[in-house]
Amino acid sequence: MTRRLLIVEDDPGLQSQMRWCFSEDLEVTVASDRDSALAAIRREEPEVVTLDLGLPPDPGGASEGFNLLEEILRLAPMTKVIVVTGREDKENAVKAVGMGASDFYQKPLDADILTFVVSRAFRLAELEHENRELARSGNGTNIKGIVAASPQMLAVCRTLEKVAPTDVTTLITGETGTGKELLARALHDLSPRSEKPFAAINCAAIPENLLESELFGFEKGSFTGATQSKKGKIESANGGTLFLDEIGDMPMALQAKLLRFLQERVIDRVGSVNAISVDVRVVCATHRDVRQLIESGDFREDLYYRISEITLDVPAVREREGDALVIAQSLLKSLGKHMDRPNLSYSEDAINAINNYPWPGNVREMINKVKRAIIMANSKRVTAEDLELDGGQQGQDQQLNLRKVRENAERAAILQALQSCSFNMARASRLLGITRPTLYNLTDKYRIQTSSESPGT
Repeated sequence: MTRRLLIVEDDPGLQSQMRWCFSEDLEVTVASDRDSALAAIRREEPEVVTLDLGLPPDPGGASEGFNLLEEILRLAPMTKVIVVTGREDKENAVKAVGMGASDFYQKPLDADILTFVVSRAFRLAELEHENRELARSGNGTNIKGIVAASPQMLAVCRTLEKVAPTDVTTLITGETGTGKELLARALHDLSPRSEKPFAAINCAAIPENLLESELFGFEKGSFTGATQSKKGKIESANGGTLFLDEIGDMPMALQAKLLRFLQERVIDRVGSVNAISVDVRVVCATHRDVRQLIESGDFREDLYYRISEITLDVPAVREREGDALVIAQSLLKSLGKHMDRPNLSYSEDAINAINNYPWPGNVREMINKVKRAIIMANSKRVTAEDLELDGGQQGQDQQLNLRKVRENAERAAILQALQSCSFNMARASRLLGITRPTLYNLTDKYRIQTSSESPGT
């Protein structure tokens, strides 16, 4: 995409000097007064504008420049405006930034400083554009609460979107903190049952002697303290979805009763002899290896096949290429806004630390660390120390094979370049400093999808 710069300057000599400062890949337009500047804004839609405040008919003052600044920001609020002032005119520079200008530059002209300030403004415009696109696309998924850009996680999300409209019993597996309950809720929200109840129960959090009555309900007088009848979770989810979290921890005696329900879709309340028909879609989740539980005799094999008509295996954050930083950025934005610190960003050492840390607690651990960092940050830049990370050194002892290090770095760089260039191979190859055929060879080597429309992107 061509980057467009508008220079608003009434001095022909300075116009030429400023033009000369910028490389050929920048499309530069020049305007010398308010009317021509506004016409250029409408016609060219520049991402960045340099604005000399001293314009005719008030070349010795700043009134015309301030009026034009207001009109530019009203006409094109996303445009980054850099005001140009005299060396001793700091008061007007500060006032302009307060009005909405993104930066200021003081005369006399210094080519290096000017190009640096303009490049910084373009980068800011690009980042804001990427953030808007990311927000518009739902971070690559249509699933509430799930932030993902990696091929591994997007593949899970695409499968979920296909499975959700059906009634198949689904098993979600994955480490603690990977978002299994969010995916279970998404299966419900994207299904025809979305207007009906979603009932969840954690099989590991309720004592064994209470779990049966919690699941199946009980009749009045069925045990001491049962002063009235009560529906269980299964019955209360009638018409909707029942989510059984940590089903790998369900006692064997209760597994038989659950199997009967899944086969016949009827339940017996504790203390009752009357069967009750229930229509629910069942979703289960566990962080445990169910096949290992079957081998050890702690889980029924026939129940496993009943609950796993479809299995969604959620990858850990460390297995999701590039997702750690994407999730961390999303958390910083959402939690920062909630905690009244909305304009925070990560420092370079924080970004390195996020990318290199193995995140054993997955997203749940990341939420805790980002919350702490928001509280502890002394400036608008969150550091690795604020996150209680060591600047990105974790995991390096386990990865000392030079070939592996190089391959991992190449793969990560290619993925980042493709995503930042919206999978435009020509732009990505230029960004990486390689030819397009070389990039195609590398994407084949690392099995990287080259289209954002593919489930693997």
